[in-house]
Amino acid sequence: MNKKLTGKVALVTGGSRGIGAAIARSLAEDGADVAISYASSADKAKALVRELQEKGVRAAAFQADQASADEVATLVRKVAEHFGHLDILVNNAGVFITGPVGEVKAEDVARQFAVNVGGVNAAVREAAKLMTAGGRIISIGSMGGTSSPWPGISDYSATKAAVAAYTRGWARDLGPKGITVNVIEPGPIDTDMNRDDERDFVQVLKSGTALGRYGKPEEIGATVAFLASKGASFITGATIAVDGGYNA
Repeated sequence: MNKKLTGKVALVTGGSRGIGAAIARSLAEDGADVAISYASSADKAKALVRELQEKGVRAAAFQADQASADEVATLVRKVAEHFGHLDILVNNAGVFITGPVGEVKAEDVARQFAVNVGGVNAAVREAAKLMTAGGRIISIGSMGGTSSPWPGISDYSATKAAVAAYTRGWARDLGPKGITVNVIEPGPIDTDMNRDDERDFVQVLKSGTALGRYGKPEEIGATVAFLASKGASFITGATIAVDGGYNA
């Protein structure tokens, strides 16, 4: 059966686990061939590649340091060379470093911007050279890009706000080529990095959503798959909140 993304090639950065892995699965389920990148989780990346291949699509994993613009650009080129083309770029890789203003080490601030902003910029710049009409660029931002709901996330929020701003500009830049650019801002999502459990912090986050619950990685994956489809061809420059109403 011809699925809606059959024949498309997608790259999901930071795709070996958590939200990234859920995105990779959703794209593969819709028929896309999928490349994932990883920094250090080689075993998880290889296991996911085997799982995706069992869905009947081509899949591959590539190691890259998201903080290195050169490595990220090389990654994008390698994926296009390996699969023959690139149609969908999902900028998912990121780091989350928190602390009160003035207490986060300068090198940690720099790395957070290098990964969350610089790596995304490098990937988009390279992908824009390779994509043709119908291309999709989707970045994973954060509800923190729209608001700062608790102290200590100013640096992180700034990186995600920058990605949202870039998204609007890139949509204008790449619209004439028929390429759409959007950003998804997840709220609290149940992953191994932020488990839905009984911690007080978790309960506060839940109570802040309109739905009173954590989201699932699969819900982010489904949103990405939609934005990658033909059905989303008139959506670009958009910031899409998938946060259970946290920022409502």
